[in-house]
This record gives sequence, structure tokens and C-alpha cells, in this order.
Amino acid sequence: MPYTPPPDLAALSLEDIARMVAERRLPPVDQWHPAEELDSQMEIRADGSWWHQGGPITRPSMVRAFSTLLMRDDAGQHWLVTPQDRQRIAVVDAAFVAVDVARIDGALAFRLNTDDTVIAGPEHPLIARGDAETPAIYLAVRHGCLARINRSTWGQLVDMALEKPGMDEGTDGGLSVDSLGISFPLAPQ
Repeated sequence: MPYTPPPDLAALSLEDIARMVAERRLPPVDQWHPAEELDSQMEIRADGSWWHQGGPITRPSMVRAFSTLLMRDDAGQHWLVTPQDRQRIAVVDAAFVAVDVARIDGALAFRLNTDDTVIAGPEHPLIARGDAETPAIYLAVRHGCLARINRSTWGQLVDMALEKPGMDEGTDGGLSVDSLGISFPLAPQ
């Protein structure tokens, strides 16, 4: 079946996004508990590129398919999970990269490098790590996996934070954005 890229985030309503998310039925990896453990010989690099045995995976459809099988355990290990086995996958920083954001009806909708759409909120919080000089912002995606907010998307978030009443460019790290009624800082506290 041919792949149809998702529409532009800014052109969607929250209802459109909710429908898209609901229509994308993901495998129930959280319900699978296979006993066999293997090494996938795969790596997700910091830029979001996927590699297998030292070579890049160049087919976006394969990356999208593999990404639906990802989970991260409590120890921080990432796995590709199937009903038959779970395979370790090395992740340099985060399993996903958030490549775009749009503010829609009081919510922040993010597009990931896998074309997934995630709305920041109680189930998908923004997490600030690093320090004030070099913050790293992440979005909780699913099954313990995170998306690193890329530089241009972080810039969009800063612009949104500066638009809030009472904010100005002289503010020293007190920037935050709101989504679904929750305020998320853009710098580690």
C-alpha cells in the first residue's frame, strides 16, 4: 500500500489529530512478554537515523514500521518487541526526534521524524534535561520512549513562550509553554 504523508500540523484541528492517532493502530507491545531476548544489531543515532550492522536504514517505511515495536524498560534499555522475542536496540539519545510543533486550540501538537503525531499533556509531558546553558527538551511518546525536540522545533517553542503575557526576551530561563492546561518549562529547573 502506498504511503501517504500526513497533512501539515498547522492545518489540523485537535479533533483531526485525535482521529489520526486513533486510526493508527499500533501493535500492543506492552501486552507482549516474550521470553527470548536477542540483539537486533540496530542503533538509533542522536540525529534520529536508524542503522543496522553499521549501515543506515534508508527506507522510511521500514523505520516507521520498526518504530511501532519500540519500548524502553525501567532500566533504560530500548527493545524491539514482537510476540516471539524482544531485541535490544542501542539508542544514543532518544528513540524519536520531534521535528515540528503547532499550537492548536490550547494544545501543542508535535510531528515526529516517523510521522507520528503526539499532543503534549499529562500522558505525553515535555521534560527538560541538561542545564540552563545547554537544555535538552524531550517529549514522552509511548512505552517509555522519548522524542528529543530538535533545534528548529525548540526555537518554535521559545517563540510560543515569548508570546505569553509578561514574557520578554530578557527573561533568564523562566520560559515555559502550555499544553492541555499544563505548563512545561523550557529549561531544567
